[in-house]
Amino acid sequence: MRTEAILRALGDNTRLRIMRLLGTMELAVGELSQVLQQSQPRVSRHASILCDAGLALRRREGSWIYLRAAPSGTGASPLTGAVARFLAIAEQEDAEFAEQCEEDRRQLSAIRTAREDKAADWFESHAGEWDDLRRRHSPDEQVEAALGSALDHEPLGEMLDIGTGTGRMAELFGADAERVVALDKSLEMLRVARAKLQNLPADRIELVQGDFHALPFDAGSFDTVLFHQVLHYAVDLLVPLREAARVLRPGGRLAIVDFAAHGHEELRERYQHARLGFEDDHIASALEQIGFMPEPPRALEGETLTVKIWVARRVDALGTRDTKRKAAR
Repeated sequence: MRTEAILRALGDNTRLRIMRLLGTMELAVGELSQVLQQSQPRVSRHASILCDAGLALRRREGSWIYLRAAPSGTGASPLTGAVARFLAIAEQEDAEFAEQCEEDRRQLSAIRTAREDKAADWFESHAGEWDDLRRRHSPDEQVEAALGSALDHEPLGEMLDIGTGTGRMAELFGADAERVVALDKSLEMLRVARAKLQNLPADRIELVQGDFHALPFDAGSFDTVLFHQVLHYAVDLLVPLREAARVLRPGGRLAIVDFAAHGHEELRERYQHARLGFEDDHIASALEQIGFMPEPPRALEGETLTVKIWVARRVDALGTRDTKRKAAR
């Protein structure tokens, strides 16, 4: 019985503290061990009990295991929401528990600082490369403003940011979307993004390792999907676009931010770009082939590169891998 499992899971002070911490942000088992000043195997056992009870969710990212509180908002189990409210009240009413939670949050600040320091080191080591590429196209602020304008005429709903990189797009739209899932293939980039996004509400942001060739989500999971400066890494454009169509709900929107077609061959070698930008008719044809209705593109000219924004709506019934294959024939 799930109710009994939940009550048993809550019958330990360490697990109560873990739940309060996970209500603040997603944490690795090793990070929880550091905050709680307990051994990693012991914390792992507590985490397993919470996950088995459905109070926490576990996700592997390389050799690390990350934990997050189970959803407690709209559509979630009333029991998990009740537990979150109970723990908040317990901290208000139980002075000893409140003191422990406050000390845990002080320890957590060291985790936040360590993440930020690692992110700063990464940026410093890559600053030259980023600056060189940025000089070639229109300023990031202009691109972000144009993208926001292209999407602001209706709610974003649940949003998937594919190839989140440093997490900037998730940060930009985090306040307007119901929830943002930030996906990247690179563990290094996810750790940079986690540092940038760690101050957003834990129930509004989720970081996931994954590949745009096979998104780790069920069909019809999102209202908005974004590819920001990532499709130029795709050898076959249709593969990630079909995956985006699969995970979008009917009527959902797809936004692509990438370079217009160009001839800068050095970007292949220096930045591993598989494609030197895209022609408008190529993007439009690919989108229409898999069931999207594209809007007119927007262009932002830079020094030597033009950034394009393509937005399209899913108008067919794509939603499974089988229909995806049918569309390809």
